[in-house]
Amino acid sequence: MVIGHECAGIIEETGSEVKDLVPGDRVALEPGIGCWRCDLCKEGRYNICPDMKFFGLPSSTISWFSCSSDNVSLEEGALCEPLSVAVHACRRGNISPETNVLVMGAGSIGLVTLLAARAFGAPRIVTVDVDGNRLSVAKELGADGVVEVSTNMQDIPKEVETICNVMGAKVDVSFDCAGLSKTMSTALSVTRAGGKVCLVGLGHNEMTVPLTPAAAREVDVIGVFRYKNTWPLCIELLRSGKIDVKPLITHRFGFSQKEIEEAFETSAGGGNAIKVMFNL
Repeated sequence: MVIGHECAGIIEETGSEVKDLVPGDRVALEPGIGCWRCDLCKEGRYNICPDMKFFGLPSSTISWFSCSSDNVSLEEGALCEPLSVAVHACRRGNISPETNVLVMGAGSIGLVTLLAARAFGAPRIVTVDVDGNRLSVAKELGADGVVEVSTNMQDIPKEVETICNVMGAKVDVSFDCAGLSKTMSTALSVTRAGGKVCLVGLGHNEMTVPLTPAAAREVDVIGVFRYKNTWPLCIELLRSGKIDVKPLITHRFGFSQKEIEEAFETSAGGGNAIKVMFNL
């Protein structure tokens, strides 16, 4: 795998058959394209196409570009990719002004999910994480409440009670942006009867979760994988100012060997690093 699928840039040259782009155009890149022949692609669900070509993966040679607005920076354009995950999740969860939202995880995907849920009209959003620093960022980005939790499964009942108290209302939709046994168990337990739990994070391949009690309350479990048809909306949300992703960019580097190594060390070290940006 070659990293770097979150990107934007300026067109330098086009082929003879390209009609909708010219050199100088600023574009954000959607890094995946389906085969457009299978049933899933024909249904419009190209994100789960079995023959998906994805930028950075073996055998991937094609990508699809989307023009970005003149008042959307290249840095913001690059963040259309993670924002697209959040927008797709909010669509899958049917987020609206009548939906109280819980976000499990305050990493980069959890934070953009918070921003997207607010843009979709969610009246109350609570974010949960094990890291107090990340929760401070969530609060700054507009979370109505935050709850710091442990990694101990035995603490779930107590933490569910705390989450309910902080929400001050029923949790209609939970987004698990970590994808761990504990986060999913918490989401299934705290979401109201008839609500939805959207699994966004893919932390664990296998989990042990209280599925039967959730099923008895008809809590729907919804899978979320990448995105589909999100770039135009993401660009409009950025252009209009309804979503501001700039605070997520905590570090910027050039593209020399020294800076690349420093950037990876910064990202791997955690701390206050959220999105580490390369400017080529």
